[in-house]
Amino acid sequence: MDVTRRDSAGAHPKILAPRVVDTGNRPLTSRVIGSSSKFRTVLENVELVAPVDCSVLIQGETGTGKEVIAQAIHDGSRRSQNRFVAINCAAIPAALVESELFGHERGAFTGALHHRVGRLEAADGGTLFLDEIGDLPLELQPKLLRALQEQEFERLGSSRTTRVDVRIVSATNQDLWAMVKRHRFRADLFYRLNVFALLLPPLREREGDIPLLVAHFVRTFAERQGKSIEHIPDHVLEALERYPWPGNIRELQNFIERSVILTRGSELRAPIGELMHAQKPCAAPRTLADADRAHIITALEQTNWVVGGVNGAAARLGLKRTTLIAKMRKLGLSREAAEEPEIRDPHLPAGPEEGGDREDAPDDLDEMAAIGTGR
Repeated sequence: MDVTRRDSAGAHPKILAPRVVDTGNRPLTSRVIGSSSKFRTVLENVELVAPVDCSVLIQGETGTGKEVIAQAIHDGSRRSQNRFVAINCAAIPAALVESELFGHERGAFTGALHHRVGRLEAADGGTLFLDEIGDLPLELQPKLLRALQEQEFERLGSSRTTRVDVRIVSATNQDLWAMVKRHRFRADLFYRLNVFALLLPPLREREGDIPLLVAHFVRTFAERQGKSIEHIPDHVLEALERYPWPGNIRELQNFIERSVILTRGSELRAPIGELMHAQKPCAAPRTLADADRAHIITALEQTNWVVGGVNGAAARLGLKRTTLIAKMRKLGLSREAAEEPEIRDPHLPAGPEEGGDREDAPDDLDEMAAIGTGR
């Protein structure tokens, strides 16, 4: 497929192809595509944690490919020859989640006509992927915590303990620590899941990856539809790279599938006008403080309101963590949450950060939490 661009001297264009990350003898997964610096950092961390049998929490906006990364972790682990079992905690009615996770015995409840093996038992020896873990009902969280800690559980309607050997990889697009503070998620379960955290960058921050993903999706959907699409016009690629993709890779994938359906010849016909209509004009800030506020809020939302750390809002804005906190206090920026003084954010340092200005730092945890979660 010709996904090409000529250089300034008019030299022969270089064909762009999906990059498959290799870890030794075989690739993690053929679906991991990307070469941007932020995505390479994620993949390097995947390579580090995959062979280590610990829990992994994958965070990121919707559509960023969290399940693909979870599959890559499984593929790079010693459990790769066993099953990778996924369950979407948000897609199952609350009344059925326990049965789906732990299974049930015949007659355990009305309609339970047969014995059923749950996802946890089905993943024995392999990996259980808990997608949208933030939507797991609060009343089921203690039972899941025990299953993770002890590697044993009881099916619904049974008193017999079943032992399993399962690795847990979970994912969410929510701020679990904020949910802990609102008493909507158990702190002990959060700690158990958050042994190793991965933060996936949104597509708009993966510079250079869009042409690779476009080439992959065009090739995939053209094969499915029995078409031969050999060329993607430059103006189409440029428009796709300018669009912010709020739905991330999932939105791009759906757009390319629609484009392939509309294409009759060998050149991709993409409805670029749809992208222009989807972008809403933003009102210009009235004052410098308004512009400052909007810029800070954008950085905070992109980082799930994480202030410190290498991937935090302060680093993105080129500020010290304490300086950003001081600006947020001055502008009255905070994230709505019910603060509990006895719960301490595990990502906050016990004392002032190295190189930080203590006079800019909040006086206590409650003030920090009212501003935003710091790491």
